Amino acid sequence: MDHIELRGMSFQGRHGVRPAEREQAQEFKVDIRVEADLTDAARTDHLEDTIDYRQIRHAVQEVIEGKPKKLLESLAGEIAERVLRLPRVEAVSVRVVKRPASMQPIEAAAVRIRRTRA
Repeated sequence: MDHIELRGMSFQGRHGVRPAEREQAQEFKVDIRVEADLTDAARTDHLEDTIDYRQIRHAVQEVIEGKPKKLLESLAGEIAERVLRLPRVEAVSVRVVKRPASMQPIEAAAVRIRRTRA
């Protein structure tokens, strides 16, 4: 299986368990790894034969900038569900990272999940 990766996407969101985490937007970084058969795209060099990176980025942005969630696991799960709806996507790995000041001295918290098309 072939892979497409988008790393270091950064968006502002209001997610967290504590009310203070939801009051002010914080930065969330997201990495995506999509598994798909890219044979046709490699042969034809046509966008319609691959997965449009802009669609992946848009799905991530909608979730991070959307309705607040308490857990990184929930964010990663919703992102995975949306990306799996895209044509040609067979599996997706999602990593979501946040660095809230309230977690000092921890530098960051992250969750990585993998989901496959059912």
